[in-house]
Amino acid sequence: MKDTYIDIKNLSLEFELFDSSKQSLKKQIIKKTVGGFVEQKDNKKTVIKALNNIDFKINSGDRVGILGHNGSGKSSLLQVIAGIYEPTSGKIDQHGSLTALIDINQGLDFDATGYENILLKGILHGYSLREIKENLDGIIEFSGLGEFINMPIKNYSTGMVLRLAFASSTFKNQDIFLLDEWISVGDDDFLKKCEIRLGELIKDSEILVFATHDTELLNKVCNKYIKLDSGKIVEQGKI
Repeated sequence: MKDTYIDIKNLSLEFELFDSSKQSLKKQIIKKTVGGFVEQKDNKKTVIKALNNIDFKINSGDRVGILGHNGSGKSSLLQVIAGIYEPTSGKIDQHGSLTALIDINQGLDFDATGYENILLKGILHGYSLREIKENLDGIIEFSGLGEFINMPIKNYSTGMVLRLAFASSTFKNQDIFLLDEWISVGDDDFLKKCEIRLGELIKDSEILVFATHDTELLNKVCNKYIKLDSGKIVEQGKI
């Protein structure tokens, strides 16, 4: 196995709410959606602590399921590992190439063509232009979009957009695979293709980090789990 790992130490992630002192109703709604971990600072600023002193290490061969209710910090944790968010404090050290399926529509330009969006998504995932172009025919074929690939995606149906986004995000295996819920897109035939490709990505990756509510699926694909509540690890172990 490669020397692939994710090492997180005392990591916290905070979001500041501006002018929140005048929005008591909004604060109450936010408080419920983030599991109640809202903090009032001395300077009267209100802060959401999305993650609070997270500490763990994932090594090659680990398939780790992230559990927790909505607002527990699952997606925030994946976004920090993916480099979308910088931690407010603490440290994350990781080694290995990475692909992340967190928000599948992230990075799309709806005024650009399908072809142009394949390039945008590939660059967003850290691929070189050469790598993207070498795999271009396979991406288009997998998406099933055919001649529509040269049309602006604002003219696509929702299903077509999702097919393009999935195909252009998963064309190459990486060492670390981050997955926020199991993705189901398109009709039955395309859904089967997606399931096969997700299975290949999981099998061929050194590390899987999979956020889900589906404990049956987690037990099927993971060998370890971490449970979050209000941005904190409350339980972890082997499956």
